[in-house]
Amino acid sequence: MKTEIYYVEGIEIEYEVISDDRDDAERRKMAYAFKMIREQSGMNRKDFSEWLGIPYRTMQEWELGRRVMPEYVLRLIAYKVMNEKRLKSQK
Repeated sequence: MKTEIYYVEGIEIEYEVISDDRDDAERRKMAYAFKMIREQSGMNRKDFSEWLGIPYRTMQEWELGRRVMPEYVLRLIAYKVMNEKRLKSQK
């Protein structure tokens, strides 16, 4: 099995490449990256969706890889999570 590393706003995400289909691989990468970012926040899906103001169902579809979010949205969410963590650690 092949693994690749993807970086989003300083978060290193290692994921397994299962398919040679580029669209499938991209969708899985984004879904896995989104899930890892949410887990770094320490929130469950419901709390995370409320915190971001994103409908729960939309976020669930992204995380399960049924829909693909634009990469800039993933980067913005990662940026917000990392900055909130930094602010909490400074208090």
